[in-house]
Amino acid sequence: MASERFEQGLSVRRRVLGDEYVDRALREADDFSRPLQELVTEVAWGTVWTRPGLSLRDRSLVTVAALTALGRIHELKIHIGAALRNGVTREELREVFLHLGIYAGMPAAVEAFRTAREVFQEGSR
Repeated sequence: MASERFEQGLSVRRRVLGDEYVDRALREADDFSRPLQELVTEVAWGTVWTRPGLSLRDRSLVTVAALTALGRIHELKIHIGAALRNGVTREELREVFLHLGIYAGMPAAVEAFRTAREVFQEGSR
């Protein structure tokens, strides 16, 4: 039985990432990976993303910045789409990536720009 925090996390996760992505992630989880999906939904989404103090939009900006700095491109791609869904503009993403070029290194910024262009192209199809 899912906890209340899991249900809250699932709701926010769907709102930020979209039903299609979340449904696929949960559907594709097997006995090995299901505990990870449950943990991510309950803790990351149900505990952290539901906290007061930052809007979902601001949390998206922070997440995009962290993923860029860490070079986590697969997750960055997902969260660029989420940031756009949360009201972040392409111009704001550009400024985040430029800013991170100074603090996280130019290769990180170059990769973030490349990834964002892919997301923008996929969204225009």
